[in-house]
Amino acid sequence: MERPHEYICMDEAGFNLTKRRRRGRNVIGHRAIVGVPGQRGGNVTLCAAISNHGVVHHHANLGPYNTHQLLIFLNHMRDALLGQHDEHPIYVVVWDNVSFHRALQVREWFNMNQGFINLCLPPYSPFLNPIEEFFSSWRWKVYERQPYTRVNLLQAMGLACGDIGVEACQAWIRHARGFFPRCLARQNVACDVDEDLWPDPVRRHDAVAE
Repeated sequence: MERPHEYICMDEAGFNLTKRRRRGRNVIGHRAIVGVPGQRGGNVTLCAAISNHGVVHHHANLGPYNTHQLLIFLNHMRDALLGQHDEHPIYVVVWDNVSFHRALQVREWFNMNQGFINLCLPPYSPFLNPIEEFFSSWRWKVYERQPYTRVNLLQAMGLACGDIGVEACQAWIRHARGFFPRCLARQNVACDVDEDLWPDPVRRHDAVAE
């Protein structure tokens, strides 16, 4: 009997202490202002993986991720997944095609771990990776905790991951799968996973024609 496949969506997202909400509530006639300590903080990067079972694994790192740190993440995720059951499916890791996802050491890792398959998405297709919507929700949950130091930020990043439930991950995966027929038909897709990607509403797929 062929082993089932389980898809794991992975990516990395950076966070900086200088980033704050761009919108807020205010008293009529007054601007919405939030006081924060004056500082210039370095980036903290979260690598996370989700599946139909929720958040599979996550780890924050001071500074950007690289090949070495990615391999450590893959090892920890593998140990966590394979330690759950004696029999397990074939795990398909879905992520974008950034250069260190395709590094020689990463390809060798997948060759040595036969229970895992590496699947890189085509360029400019964030709408096919549900992890993008995970990060969008996760950022707001980090903001809500108002972390003002690196220690508090690391703690807030971890707690925010715990706030995201299985149902949300499953909904994001269903949403991404909804694009499959259009991709197979080679249609152009204007995604709005993040407003920064497509700020022009006319380019959205659901824009109303005049």
